[in-house]
Amino acid sequence: MAARNFPNWEALYQEKPVETMAWFHPSLDADVEHALLTLDLSTGEALDLGTGPGTQAMALAERGFRVTATDLSATAIRQAAAKATEQGLSISFRQDDILNSHLDQSFDLILDRGCFHVLPPDSRSIYVQTVANLLKPKRYLLLKCFSQQETREAGPYRFTPEEIQQIFSERFQLRSVEQTVYQGTLDPLPKALFCILEKQ
Repeated sequence: MAARNFPNWEALYQEKPVETMAWFHPSLDADVEHALLTLDLSTGEALDLGTGPGTQAMALAERGFRVTATDLSATAIRQAAAKATEQGLSISFRQDDILNSHLDQSFDLILDRGCFHVLPPDSRSIYVQTVANLLKPKRYLLLKCFSQQETREAGPYRFTPEEIQQIFSERFQLRSVEQTVYQGTLDPLPKALFCILEKQ
């Protein structure tokens, strides 16, 4: 598998308005919303991993979750925290690297809408172990990533449902996986997988 090139996330958030970024979506991702209904989740401790613009963290907080939101980029965190404060939302924004995480609490829900699929392939096992350790038993990781059906050249790594199953099988049960799209600013919308993974 050829290595993919990604931007310097900190430089990107310093240089571009978040509203222009490919993954910017102002409201809660429809697949996430559906999953919360399916799983009957409306409260608890939630982690928004790779929060970027912070829109998903804010939407979860509005729905009653106690939200921690992390990103590699200090600028992304600062900008998202300012927006959350403007909206009167109490969210714990923290700069953190999931591959070398300093988080020390456990969560009922982890949302990853764009972190996993930009990680180097040789670090995926670290990601799985770290995310599993941050989740309470029998709790959920909602994972959105590029699908193998996506054909544009640039962008994140792509996955089949079978690959997700294989990568996560040591610590998670794959409850469901659906072909969907990434709501954002690209046209056409990229093809994605939406996965509900339950910690074993």
